[in-house]
Amino acid sequence: MVKIRLSRAGAKKRPFYRIVAIDERRQRDGRALEFLGTYDPKVEPERLVIRSEAIDAWVKKGAQLSPTVKSLMRRSRRHAAAGATS
Repeated sequence: MVKIRLSRAGAKKRPFYRIVAIDERRQRDGRALEFLGTYDPKVEPERLVIRSEAIDAWVKKGAQLSPTVKSLMRRSRRHAAAGATS
């Protein structure tokens, strides 16, 4: 089964994450099927870049979101909706 989850990159004590579609049996930083975005929690404010259309396409094919990615998607959509009304 394909999962959409985070893959860690960056230096020691300086995490940077890629949002990837990957087979659930592969290791955390294994070869991904597709890169879907990035998340940098260390900058102020946090930097989150998500390709929502690509994630939605994977979900339609049966991929499942990890709880963390689901939370990031919710945060991204809430931020986009707040920006649209301002």
